[in-house]
Amino acid sequence: MKFGDKVRELRTKKELTQTELGKLAGVTKRTIAGWENDGRYPQRRELYDILAKVFEVPTSYLASEDEEFITNAAERFGVKGEQDAKTVLTQAAAVFAGGELSDEDRLAFMTEIQQLYLESKDIAAKKFTPKKYRKNDLR
Repeated sequence: MKFGDKVRELRTKKELTQTELGKLAGVTKRTIAGWENDGRYPQRRELYDILAKVFEVPTSYLASEDEEFITNAAERFGVKGEQDAKTVLTQAAAVFAGGELSDEDRLAFMTEIQQLYLESKDIAAKKFTPKKYRKNDLR
């Protein structure tokens, strides 16, 4: 189940409107609608914790491996990074269309692909971003 589906299901079980949930989470109704309808994800990790408290579920239920990866990419590399992360996941998932890998092997592959993506983005950012625009660069 995707993040937006989880939010919608949990919100309706708690009998909350999108506006009410937005106030509890510190975001707008539009943000909640984006999660539920447009396949968007929280751009800040702490939102997963806030939502988990509101819904009384573990944070891990809301932030699966793929969603955590997308959020991490969005935080580190912006909207383009988020879009690229979704593309990586979609294309990597296509590799398993034949269903020849076990779930354990599939998870290991996906985890490694995600790590490689983030590492390559970091390397590219250091290589191609002028020093005056770099964040957290100790050089």
